[in-house]
Amino acid sequence: MSRPLCNHYAALLTSAAGRSGAHVAGAVHCLILRTLPHPPPVRLLNHLLTAYGKAGRHARALGLFDAMPHPNLFTYNALLTTLAHARLLDDMEALFASMPERDVVSHNALIAGFSGACSHARAAGAYRALLREDTGIRPSRITMSAVVMAASALGGRALGRQFHCQILRLGFGAYAFVGSPLVDMYAKMGLIGDAKRVFDELEGNNVVMYNTMITGLLRCKMVQEARRLFEVMTDRDSITWTTMVTGLTQNGLESEALELFRRMRVQGIAIDQYTFGSTLTACGALAALEQGKQIHTYTIRTCYDDNVFVGSALVDMYSKCRSIRLAETVFRRMTFRNIISWTAMIVGYGQNGCSEEAVRAFSEMQRDGIDPDDFTLGSIMSSCANLASLEEGAQFHCLALVSGLMPYITVSNALVTLYGKCGSIEDAHRLFDEMTFHDQVSWTALVSGYAQFGKAKESIDLFEKMLSKGVKPDGVTFIGVLSACSRAGFVEKGRSYFYSMQKDHGIVPIDDHYTCMIDLYSRSGRLKEAEEFIKQMPMRPDAIGWGTLLSACRLRGDMEIGKWAAENLLEIDPLNPASYVLLCSMHAAKGQWNGVAHLRRGMRDRQVKKEPGCSWIKYKNKVHIFSADDQSHPFSKGIYEKLAWLNSKMVEEGYKPDVSSVLHDVADADKVHMLSHHSEKLAIAFGLMFVPQEMPIRIVKNLRVCVDCHNATKFISKITGRDILVRDAVRFHKFSNGLCSGGDFW
Repeated sequence: MSRPLCNHYAALLTSAAGRSGAHVAGAVHCLILRTLPHPPPVRLLNHLLTAYGKAGRHARALGLFDAMPHPNLFTYNALLTTLAHARLLDDMEALFASMPERDVVSHNALIAGFSGACSHARAAGAYRALLREDTGIRPSRITMSAVVMAASALGGRALGRQFHCQILRLGFGAYAFVGSPLVDMYAKMGLIGDAKRVFDELEGNNVVMYNTMITGLLRCKMVQEARRLFEVMTDRDSITWTTMVTGLTQNGLESEALELFRRMRVQGIAIDQYTFGSTLTACGALAALEQGKQIHTYTIRTCYDDNVFVGSALVDMYSKCRSIRLAETVFRRMTFRNIISWTAMIVGYGQNGCSEEAVRAFSEMQRDGIDPDDFTLGSIMSSCANLASLEEGAQFHCLALVSGLMPYITVSNALVTLYGKCGSIEDAHRLFDEMTFHDQVSWTALVSGYAQFGKAKESIDLFEKMLSKGVKPDGVTFIGVLSACSRAGFVEKGRSYFYSMQKDHGIVPIDDHYTCMIDLYSRSGRLKEAEEFIKQMPMRPDAIGWGTLLSACRLRGDMEIGKWAAENLLEIDPLNPASYVLLCSMHAAKGQWNGVAHLRRGMRDRQVKKEPGCSWIKYKNKVHIFSADDQSHPFSKGIYEKLAWLNSKMVEEGYKPDVSSVLHDVADADKVHMLSHHSEKLAIAFGLMFVPQEMPIRIVKNLRVCVDCHNATKFISKITGRDILVRDAVRFHKFSNGLCSGGDFW
């Protein structure tokens, strides 16, 4: 009676799987105790121990093992496997050491346990111990597969080759089970020739081997070879197709990835979450909104829209396609969100200029009990940098320290950028010096920070130090150093860097680099050279490039080149108000009021609207926004009284208003009155009233600071003895004791 019952219980335990496994094991355990004589057969208890192990109930498995009077080798191996899956490495190692006898399964369980817990060095050590033991136990294919994966994770080329030699000596070289990890290992180490040799030597390559080889080729950017191998395959599965789609996307061939996805659908290949994820990434990179929407529809039809991986990819795709509200809708409809989903939404807000929403989303994520990782924290710091919000940025700095994320270079780089963009360049440099490792992004953040602050010498010195350390600059680094040369008037130095970027570093200039060069010539008054440079460019400048030239023409009064720049700017962007405003300013400076009126009529006819200037200051967690002649603030009376007092003091110090930026045909007295109530002056007056004496006054302006306000702020800093930091649309100005950090060159 007991034997058939034992077989029945064993069958139940063997079939127990998934979430119900623990319940079935517990129920059968009760039946064994109630219906079978004590002690039950060891074979049945081994089945029970294995079932508990598979269900993740390692405590029950341990209790059962301790209660067994006569455990055998299978029992020890089953518990060893259970402890390995539970990642209880010390317990696993102690059990292994206490085993009265061992076989190859015991050693495999130990090695797999170490590898599964990412203790790859201990896995390699366990294999060496097996070889040293004089027990006659021969490594199996499973053993060699596990140790090759450990070598791959460790990145040890010499170790990997040693394991390969032992595989050949053991006669496993032709087996796909061992060959697949070998191909993957060599590809990850960049030894694609060795990977190809292993692949070619294997007998009867199956689809798994082909998939591994294609993955390796794509990882090494050998796209054509991967494509040829893909096309010769007679038996492709969904993993093959997904591998190709993912690899093409990762190698910047997004259009080809979308075409392959289309072929995949036509052939009726099963599509999973990873296929959708890679395809949506390709749509985002191409800003292919309509194709992205079609794939979104397909995810709904195939019931993948509620998958957290696909949902996160949809949020990312819509964000990159500048459809942040669609991204938000997808995010809000997700029934489950993980750290990847939240990060995608936070990064999306930042990419679309919605930095305040990014900060709110981060707070909501914390309320949901999800802790940020280094990438999330770095992303929210970038949003704070865009807001020039030093107070919130400092709070995130504290969070990085408390959460232990400070050592991550993603976080450290974001903090250097944050403090640089918030005008605390000394703090940025101090954080940079505290970092134990600097990568390309670290150097670029500090170079750009000094450039934006107008400290060209420091920026150039840092750039030269970066080169001397052997750190390779990228295009963004050169934008920073070219900007520094531009703002300091170092024309020859900037020109040298521009040509070195192409010749010595192989970086192809983009619009931003050309704009920096136009700015370099224009700011120095070398407008003819700027014109010649533009005519020699391989493409026409973008709107920012033409606007830069036009702005310099206004400053220098060069109507001829200014008109040429304005005509080209209007052709590229007919609704851009900059061309009208700057030309108006040039006509006004020459007293040509008919020309001003004609341009304004053109703006009205085309419904072109100039962005109104405004400045803001943050005080006690509240943002106070001011526009010119603003009377709406609750403290307007005190602000205007403060301005009147400042004006009288400035006149005593020798201040003379510069009315050239007033584009109205009115008397000079009226122009002076208009200048005295510009938005940044109102914000500065508010700051003088409320910000404590020992703290700097921090102002942000959405447009470029006018000449008069720049001059006036120098006087105000001297009269009041206050440091005033103004971040405008172009750069930072730190006014202290009557001087600006960038001199008068901006």
